[in-house]
Amino acid sequence: MLKFISFGSGSSGNSYALYSDNDALMIDAGVGVRTLKKHAKNYGLAMTRVHSLLVTHDHADHIKCVGSMSHELNLPVYATEEVHKGMDRNYCVVHKVDASLRRYVVPGNSVELGSFRVTPFTVPHDSSDNVGYQIEAQGITFCIITDAGRVTEEMGQYIGRANFLVLEANHDVEMLRNGPYPEHLKTRIQSGSGHLNNQACAEAIAQYMNEQLRHVWLCHLSEENNHPELARKTVETVLRSYGIIAGKDLQIDVLKRTMPTGPYDLVPCQLSLFD
Repeated sequence: MLKFISFGSGSSGNSYALYSDNDALMIDAGVGVRTLKKHAKNYGLAMTRVHSLLVTHDHADHIKCVGSMSHELNLPVYATEEVHKGMDRNYCVVHKVDASLRRYVVPGNSVELGSFRVTPFTVPHDSSDNVGYQIEAQGITFCIITDAGRVTEEMGQYIGRANFLVLEANHDVEMLRNGPYPEHLKTRIQSGSGHLNNQACAEAIAQYMNEQLRHVWLCHLSEENNHPELARKTVETVLRSYGIIAGKDLQIDVLKRTMPTGPYDLVPCQLSLFD
């Protein structure tokens, strides 16, 4: 059975894993290697199963341990060419990815990584480049979109194929507006290359979800401008306005910022949840 776990989701560090009994891949490496290995051991994930590391973009909270993890576990690192260049420039990445372990992905082009079929797609954000990933395995389609300024039609198509979805719900608009951030930072966060707010996250789910979507995880919540229960309540309220009932039509969970969340079993959906 395929499982999903988040080792951290927020500005302090992001890292996720998809794994089965004999295969695993990681998405982003913004959590310390020793901490990650400790958590993985506690949850029964042998790091020897991990064969690939996918990177979404080159901001420090997603990549600060990419080189160290790649070197220690001999992991090939998959990212776009611009993200690889950005990681080389980023001073937070002390240990750079070895040239022999660099792999390049192109949005829209699928690659086979062990038992996983991985398709990157473009996501707007103010990094060197940024992608989401559609990952197919064992009859399920998993999609992860983090650090997104807005939801494009292309992103919507990938959301529409997902059985399991990780989607950013970074901030509450009123909390951000009335909060302590300087105006230039508020403007950056709310821009089309910034971060997705709770309402926009919910609208994207409602607009693009298919009848086979079983579970949504809200990710990358701001510590200062959001709260887990507020994010959940906002998303559930918006979905309800479209006739979609959380807990009945699909499951909503919020990923913890600095601690593991999961693991979750990803079970293929055989029937429409709306039947």
